[in-house]
Amino acid sequence: MPTRSDFTAPTNPGGVSGLNRMTEAKLWRNPCPFAFRLNNLALHYNTACYDWVQQTEGLSRIEYVVIYSLALCEGGQARDIAQSSGFPKNSLSRAIAGLEKSGLIVRRRDPADGRSQALYLTEAGQALFQRTLPAFERREREMLNGLSADEQCRLSNLLAKVVLNCTPLSGELPNESSPNESSSEPGASNPRRPTGSERA
Repeated sequence: MPTRSDFTAPTNPGGVSGLNRMTEAKLWRNPCPFAFRLNNLALHYNTACYDWVQQTEGLSRIEYVVIYSLALCEGGQARDIAQSSGFPKNSLSRAIAGLEKSGLIVRRRDPADGRSQALYLTEAGQALFQRTLPAFERREREMLNGLSADEQCRLSNLLAKVVLNCTPLSGELPNESSPNESSSEPGASNPRRPTGSERA
C-alpha cells in the first residue's frame, strides 16, 4: 500500500504500539483503511463509555443513546433516533418504554403533528445526562491528545466533509461492487437482493 509517513504505514515488523498482528493488518495493510480506522476509533470510544454507563447507571447502550439523543435534540420521535443511531425501531421502542417507566423520559403530543408523540427528558433524565456527559467528553479528549489544536480543527472539518458526502448515499452497494458479478460464469444469473415489496 502506498505510504506517506511512518504514521500511515509503519515498517516495524514487531507491531505498532503493542497492537496485535490482526489489528495491525486491519489498520495498516487494508484496502479499505479509512473505514476500518473509523470503526476502530468508534470501538475504543463506545465500548469504554457505554460499559461505564452500564456499570454506573444501569442503562444499556440503546437506552443511553435515547437519553443522549433527546438531550441534544428535545422533542424528537422514535423514528428520529432510529435514523440517527442505526438501531432498529422495535429495539428502540422497548428502550423508550423502559426509560418512560423509570421516569427518565416522557411522551407529549407533538405540537407540529397532533397524531404523533414527541419525547422529552424529565428532570431526572436531564440530571442523568449532565452527570454522565463529562466521562464521554473526557474520553474524546484522551483520544485526541496526540493532535494539536490546529490538527484537531482540521480533522473535525475533514470528517464533517466526509459525513456530508455520505449523507446522500443509500444503504445499497452499487451493482459494480457486487462480489458475485466478477466471479460468475458466462450466462449465469447473479442473485440480487429482493426489494421491499418482494420480501416475505
